[in-house]
Amino acid sequence: MTSWIIQMMLMLLSVFTGSSQGKRDKVLYCSACKAIVDELNYSISQVDPKKTINVGSFRLNPDGTMKDKKVPFARSETHLSELLDGVCNSMSDYALYVDPDTQHKQYRRFAPRSSGATGDFPDFKNFQFDGPEASNDLKFACETVVEELEDEIITMLSRDSRESVHKELCNRVSGKVLQHTHRALCILFFFFFLLLS
Repeated sequence: MTSWIIQMMLMLLSVFTGSSQGKRDKVLYCSACKAIVDELNYSISQVDPKKTINVGSFRLNPDGTMKDKKVPFARSETHLSELLDGVCNSMSDYALYVDPDTQHKQYRRFAPRSSGATGDFPDFKNFQFDGPEASNDLKFACETVVEELEDEIITMLSRDSRESVHKELCNRVSGKVLQHTHRALCILFFFFFLLLS
């Protein structure tokens, strides 16, 4: 009887662990993070740098004056929030790219931007177009990253340039991927040792 229970628990836990690791594919989530930063930085670069927005309190002081501050619209919290709402819709312009020299895999943009030059794109023969499922997976990963780290993304992009945001934000994402996998393995071992005792 005890061996049957152990076998059933191991089977259930292996299914649980396999499915939880599949949800947090490191290549997928790190590529989604990089794509988010690239897309947002491109959208920010398309805004007129002279355009500003009033921020701050819109309350009147006792003397009848109002204290507000003008900040550049491109990196304002309002603009970044609007951009984040639609950033994952562009994930269909990405596909899995395999570097021919190192065999390193990552999702890259293959479609030219509407106003961009096409000379900067890698050769299409190194892309793997796996149908709509692949872009749906990337879109889901993008939505997950945006949902979990929206405040951090807005804070970082409102003050920093592209490279520092890539490094800091994508390190957090890869840390969450590893943390998620580690948590599932800990649960598996906990139940395993609980059954043995």
